[in-house]
Amino acid sequence: VQLVESGGGLVQPGGSLRLSCAASGFTFGNFAMSWHRQAPGKERELVAAIDNPGGNTNYADSVKGRFTISRDNGKNTVYLHMNALKPEDTAVYYCNAFRVPRGSSWLSDRRAYDYWGQGTQVTVSS
Repeated sequence: VQLVESGGGLVQPGGSLRLSCAASGFTFGNFAMSWHRQAPGKERELVAAIDNPGGNTNYADSVKGRFTISRDNGKNTVYLHMNALKPEDTAVYYCNAFRVPRGSSWLSDRRAYDYWGQGTQVTVSS
């Protein structure tokens, strides 16, 4: 199983970035996908999630209206479009593929399968 993030970098406040996560080694369409982030000295937090096949999404309050998660099941790729970036968005962003136990809501914290990428740095600074 591999999840490879790309698209991170340095951007000025108010700018935009698009993160990509290319997945391989598992049946992408059977997994929900999410992006998490971890800033220095803070715990990892959920940023956005999308179910399989992609009709439902969920966002952290701090990014609602600014970030959009999407997926292309034909390309086994999930994206995070980030607009109106703020310095507090600075963090390492991680891609996550997951399945919840049968009978659980896709938003549940319970995991039957849980795969993570290595992360990509996003720095928002002038």
